[in-house]
Amino acid sequence: MSKAPIDRFIQPVSTFIHQEYTSGIVLFLSVIAALIWANSPGAESYHHTWETPFALSFGAFSFNYPLHIWINDGLMAIFFFVIGLELKREFMAGELSTLKKASLPMVAALGGMLVPALIYVLFNYGLPSLHGWGIPMATDIAFALGLLSLSGNHIPSSVKVFLSALAVADDLGAVLVIAFFYTAKIDFGFLLIGFGFLGVLLAGNLLGIRRSLFYLILGIVVWGCFLFSGVHATIAGVLVAFTIPARTRINEQEYLQQINPALNTLK
Repeated sequence: MSKAPIDRFIQPVSTFIHQEYTSGIVLFLSVIAALIWANSPGAESYHHTWETPFALSFGAFSFNYPLHIWINDGLMAIFFFVIGLELKREFMAGELSTLKKASLPMVAALGGMLVPALIYVLFNYGLPSLHGWGIPMATDIAFALGLLSLSGNHIPSSVKVFLSALAVADDLGAVLVIAFFYTAKIDFGFLLIGFGFLGVLLAGNLLGIRRSLFYLILGIVVWGCFLFSGVHATIAGVLVAFTIPARTRINEQEYLQQINPALNTLK
């Protein structure tokens, strides 16, 4: 069957998009483009672009933030939500399913946060710049996972899971440091409301609710509460991910017991 002209264009694009390394390539090309733009004669337009205001309103609540805030607190929350789902699966039945396996990346992440901070304090002790001790603590999780995606199948899955867990734990630790040591004001009212809705999501999981709309709506509410509280909203992404049901509706053994008699009648 002959292909239409549009199919000849779409098929290679579709194949590229579905490759494991695609996200890493796009990430690094975007970084190169941003570096060239930020250091070109048009650098001023680069900075103005990220300050472009974007607003969404729901009744009395209004989300009116610059574009870079929507990326850092909005799109990154979705990114952390996806990573949180992957980690939950590994915690339940994967490479991080035991305390021994899970503790290694967590301890490594803690060391990756404390050692750079101590080195910074050592070189800046007694100086006005000492207040910046939290800057070197964070691992850029997007770049870490981008490098992993470029490796394809050349790195064992256990190593990828370990590095992903380490990067997420390190990044979340740094976000907590920013929230509690570098945030001018935390609205504990919104924070408590956010944790209250997290409790509702967890209760829904335990009760067996599997409606995606339930988790979507309440997840957005949790994200909004964390955003208004002053705590980095990416934390909400990970916490909501851990409330999503991960177990199958039918037990594997029960399914096999029920399906085998039906299969035998077909023989």
